Amino acid sequence: MEITDVRVFPVAEEKLKGYATITFDNCFVVRDVKIIAGSKGLFVAMPSKKRKDGTYRDTAHPLCSELRDAIESRVLGAYRTEVDRTPSQLSSGEAS
Repeated sequence: MEITDVRVFPVAEEKLKGYATITFDNCFVVRDVKIIAGSKGLFVAMPSKKRKDGTYRDTAHPLCSELRDAIESRVLGAYRTEVDRTPSQLSSGEAS
């Protein structure tokens, strides 16, 4: 499975830094991947849905660590490129 496109949409919030849309093999799209600023830097959170008990469950996620690492690398790389391109539109304080 190949990641063929990554689009990021930065937001100016304290912890949520943006959203991403990932295309696989030019034929499968995963939307609403979140870019989060955590205590150890930026990380990628897969799309999730709130359950009746108030917890969240991922609606899509990689089954192997190699794909998770590839997704995180591509999404965070695209995010940093976008932030470098348009820094004035985003708040400062990003954890790297």
